Amino acid sequence: MDAVIETVIRNASLADGQRGVDVAIEHGRITAVGPALALKGAQEIDAGGDLLSAPFVDAHFHMDATLSYGLPRVNASGTLLEGIALWGELKPELTQQALVGRALQYCDWAAARGLLAIRTHVDICDDRLLAVEALLEVKRLVAPYLDMQLVAFPQDGVLRSPTALANLKRAIGMGVDVVGGIPHFERTMADGAESVRILCEFAAEQGLMVDMHCDESDDPMSRHIETLAYHSNRLGLHGRVAGSHLTSMHSMDNYYVSKLLPLIREAGVAAIANPLINITLQGRHDSYPKRRGMTRVPEMLAAGIEVAFGHDCVMDPWYSLGSGDMLEVAHMGLHVAQMTGQDAMRACYQAVTAAPARILGLRDYGVAVGCHADLVLLDAADPVEAIRLRAARRMVMRRGKVIAEAPRAQARLSLPGRPATVDFRLGR
Repeated sequence: MDAVIETVIRNASLADGQRGVDVAIEHGRITAVGPALALKGAQEIDAGGDLLSAPFVDAHFHMDATLSYGLPRVNASGTLLEGIALWGELKPELTQQALVGRALQYCDWAAARGLLAIRTHVDICDDRLLAVEALLEVKRLVAPYLDMQLVAFPQDGVLRSPTALANLKRAIGMGVDVVGGIPHFERTMADGAESVRILCEFAAEQGLMVDMHCDESDDPMSRHIETLAYHSNRLGLHGRVAGSHLTSMHSMDNYYVSKLLPLIREAGVAAIANPLINITLQGRHDSYPKRRGMTRVPEMLAAGIEVAFGHDCVMDPWYSLGSGDMLEVAHMGLHVAQMTGQDAMRACYQAVTAAPARILGLRDYGVAVGCHADLVLLDAADPVEAIRLRAARRMVMRRGKVIAEAPRAQARLSLPGRPATVDFRLGR
């Protein structure tokens, strides 16, 4: 053991089930992965058999609104439409300083949670494009420790709002990465379909990715995902398009969905569900039975469609809870979709790690030789236990440097004849 390198992590478990694995790191990249590596690290980290994972990735978020809960007032009904109305009231009062401050605070939370890549939608229907300027600045500031991808999002509808299309193009010119849309919020179904065509053609011309809020509705006749898949196929956008929410699919009849799922797969369109928000906002017009609202995740996975989970909102006009924990998102997704088989639970972990990484097009992501040394060490033995416990992040590493640490989750007990501590892990 003569060679000395920067860092070696010893005795880790990996998400694919490997155990007793060492990971060598130098110059911000993983240089070796295997059992009992014959290398010495200037820094040696004992994983103690715990799960070493690639970082969490949030494929759908609204950072321009995050941590604005209570501004200008609380969403009394907790509904989607009141949230949209509140955001409309708040927009004229926004300042760049406040937007940047709240976003940076959230990015601190994200880094501490091992969430090192976020795709965030930014509203472009304010002619000042204040939020665009703010989040472009945040993206620059957090680049050393967090990958941020911005989506030009016409919250008020790209056709419904008179200046939205021009603003969207301006935002892309300023450096926003992805073309967004919200076809179900346009005035008519026809306008919704037309907005999808316009936006997909613009994305194709510019060589950009597309991520649309699509069919965030309980209306089974809201079928803009069909149009999105059609234009993705027509324009050769395979692998560059995502439909977010897709909640109307929960209410569609099975025959139509049996036709729709192959169309989505053939078009290479990814799906991004948002379990915390979908279960909260959908089904509000139901008495009982009450629909869950989240899209058909198990059926999509079975059809070969790429599926990710997003956090969507944290303490904003739509959602008063949240803390940037993607394991909480996976935990809710697992329950809402009834994905309690072993492979299904592991798929939910993939939905907040590898799947969104592919959707965002992140390069050199993973725990393999040549990948960036962006890693999270969790207080859990495997992905299922990590979800069950919403496991503490013992260590978060970015490009080989430790950027956050937390103690194991443990409580002291004072019970006659029982252990002095408990850590909630089975068999320990």
